[in-house]
Amino acid sequence: MSSSKQNSSKNQFVYREFGNDNSPALERAIPELPPAQQNLRVQATRSGRKGKTVTVITGFQSKPETLQTLVKELKTQCGTGGTVKDNEVEIQGEHKQKILEILTKLGYKAKISGG
Repeated sequence: MSSSKQNSSKNQFVYREFGNDNSPALERAIPELPPAQQNLRVQATRSGRKGKTVTVITGFQSKPETLQTLVKELKTQCGTGGTVKDNEVEIQGEHKQKILEILTKLGYKAKISGG
């Protein structure tokens, strides 16, 4: 048996219940919905941030690249810092009204959530 045939036979599985196979077929697909079909919630919160107010936007169904461009736009419009964490956008400070206006101009369906 040739060495190339031996290497290929080592990588083939007849049955595999568990394991760390990172094939593209096993990756979870992230739906990329158009902005008009996304229902976003904008709220200001302080919990877990040592008393600092952060405006959090939740409900995105977009790819991380789309969220990065959106957070960059929001940061420049609000003049503050921000980040993307767990498919949520966080902008430093309380900018609920301003972010709501920006998101509706971009075509998103957004509402202010919380008090």
